[in-house]
Amino acid sequence: MKIQERMDSINGVIKNIAEFIQVHAEIKEDFNEYLKTIGQNSKNGVPFQTACFSYILERNLGEDLKSIPELYLENNKNIDKETKKIVEAMKCSMSSVFEIKRVTKTGFEMLNIVNERKYMITSLMKMTAFRGIGPGDYIIARIVCFDGDYYLLEISGVLPSKRKNDAYRFAVAKIIQNPELVYLDNPEKQAEIEKDVADIYDKFVEFFGKTEIITTNKFADDLIGLFNDFTEEGKKGDYSSLIQEPDEYKYFNVSEFNNSYDNFLENSLGGFSSHKETYDVGIIYDKELGLYAIPFYGTFNKIFEVKDYTKIINFDACIKYFLENDKFSANLIRMVAEKHSNFMEIVNSVLAKNYSLEELLKKYKRRYLANKIMSSTTVLYRSNAFSSTLGIIEEEEEKPKIEITQKIGRNDLCPCGSGKKYKKCCGMG
Repeated sequence: MKIQERMDSINGVIKNIAEFIQVHAEIKEDFNEYLKTIGQNSKNGVPFQTACFSYILERNLGEDLKSIPELYLENNKNIDKETKKIVEAMKCSMSSVFEIKRVTKTGFEMLNIVNERKYMITSLMKMTAFRGIGPGDYIIARIVCFDGDYYLLEISGVLPSKRKNDAYRFAVAKIIQNPELVYLDNPEKQAEIEKDVADIYDKFVEFFGKTEIITTNKFADDLIGLFNDFTEEGKKGDYSSLIQEPDEYKYFNVSEFNNSYDNFLENSLGGFSSHKETYDVGIIYDKELGLYAIPFYGTFNKIFEVKDYTKIINFDACIKYFLENDKFSANLIRMVAEKHSNFMEIVNSVLAKNYSLEELLKKYKRRYLANKIMSSTTVLYRSNAFSSTLGIIEEEEEKPKIEITQKIGRNDLCPCGSGKKYKKCCGMG
């Protein structure tokens, strides 16, 4: 098939799916509600085309949380093989931040600053639509691979070269939200990160004697710091004074966790210890996915250990928090379930359901079942975008909205949460 014919086919499928979501009764209702939620009709709202792409490629509906492409295929069983291949490819499209390296007659040569791979992209629109975009500029774009070739589905944002800082901040925000983007479509990067995970696992068990440690947020940063000194220098410090249980295991809202994309990085600079409240933190090493520091992990386990779990303050909210929070993996839920024989009994009581463990994971952790998603802390170790962003923040220490106590120095703890000194972690090189 010629390139132009393929482009026409892809555009045709996109048009058909866009029409589908506006005529299917249940999807149409959800789509209209989605448009209201993102303010599509407001003066400064998201453009309709961008909203369509985001909805089609990111929305999941129903009890089984099926994607829009899946629902389209279910409702159009007689489509031809070529169309089906295109729809399947769209399920695996990639949204990222790219630096334009070169503009061609049919598209762009771009560097994906999240997964650090270069792409030659063919545009599905005429290149005249992108006048003003040139080498050095940054775009927030979605691309799709079909039969080994890459196509530009949409550009949802453009940043001139002078706004490099903003482009890299947004790239790191995307990594925090979806860590797998760092190694998606980059097997070399994935192999590199997986080797890190395997190497550090043995050191974690050697240092702590187990794969889980519970302490409070006031000591978690220092505890991780001692472990990372051990991984770097082989020196096993005494951490007994840093293991401290909270006065009471309970779940509550921590205001510092509610960070928007434009301030999440600065708010993380102080680590757990900078938070006003005291709560338990689980420092956990998943042999497959890496290092996690998880707030309220001790409380979550305590629900299944005490005689009367209803005495744990906000026990029901805590269970829902661990199930609904997309940062917590299916592996994590499995680990807790395997430790406590009453896990499903209590969870089903809170949810008023009768799930099996696998049904529960399919409902709440489907993304983790379908993909290998390593911890953001582990992934950030190997992210050039994150290292660059830290450098940007250090250069902007005079920026008024960042307090002087939030400035990161070479000997300060790295804000990625590793516990290492910045100079030994993301500030290396």
